Amino acid sequence: MKYVLTVSCKSTRGIVAAITGLLAEKGCYLVDSSQFDDLDTGMFFMRLSFIIEDGATIGEITAGLEPVKKTFGMTAEFHDGDAKMKVLLMVSRFGHCLNDLLYRWKIGALPIEIVGVISNHFDYQKVVVNHDIPFHHIPVTKANKPEAEARIMDIVEQTGTELIVLARYMQILSDQMCQKMSGKIINIHHSFLPSFKGANPYKQAFERGVKLIGATAHYVTADLDEGPIIEQDVARITHAQSADDYVSIGRDVESQVLARAIHAHIHHRTFINGNRTVVFPASPGSYASERMG
Repeated sequence: MKYVLTVSCKSTRGIVAAITGLLAEKGCYLVDSSQFDDLDTGMFFMRLSFIIEDGATIGEITAGLEPVKKTFGMTAEFHDGDAKMKVLLMVSRFGHCLNDLLYRWKIGALPIEIVGVISNHFDYQKVVVNHDIPFHHIPVTKANKPEAEARIMDIVEQTGTELIVLARYMQILSDQMCQKMSGKIINIHHSFLPSFKGANPYKQAFERGVKLIGATAHYVTADLDEGPIIEQDVARITHAQSADDYVSIGRDVESQVLARAIHAHIHHRTFINGNRTVVFPASPGSYASERMG
């Protein structure tokens, strides 16, 4: 069975040797390893995937790591490399990201367990139900927002949701929900902020002759659209393209960026590093590194 170990702590000498030495001692075969020292913050991040070959149990390895964790003051977690993360999708009236994620999930390009879809509208109920996925309609108004979020959190707890994806969900989450699900909510939006706010940002960009359209996927914090960035991309635009072209191209970029961000998160390749993230690349030669996006 394949496992993933994620590690973060203050940077110092001997961390890599201690971890890899322990894994070797317990009969593990190291499949791949990525590490990063942030010289600005003094933090160290590491991700290893390994296979247990010689009979040790993951419980024994976990226990063996405890003295190492104590020595280096590290946060370390083992993850089942074959387990599919439980993901809850949320959407409003723009369905391009939702449809893209459902397709990737259906063909196996996005190995997750979709435990449900929440929407404040009924637009995509049929699409979701036709995929045999539970659909939850939770309308949101200024008057009922606390009750609506309580219903959302009930679904999170009942389904064992490990990640919430805002696939163009156009409601602002409360500070309390953002804090409770810190590092477990991913959002997608166009990259015109802060220049073009409000309604019709693509039309505003067209009117200003913007030549690059981009999208940003990030973790959600109480600061709207300002959480640690996971993934970004851009597409070039020419003067010959219309405002409708801007929208179409922008939605395509949004879908790809969101899928790549989710893919990185579910494979434990992302680490929040203050206001930034460390995102390790997919393993060379893997289906993900060749085909995602």
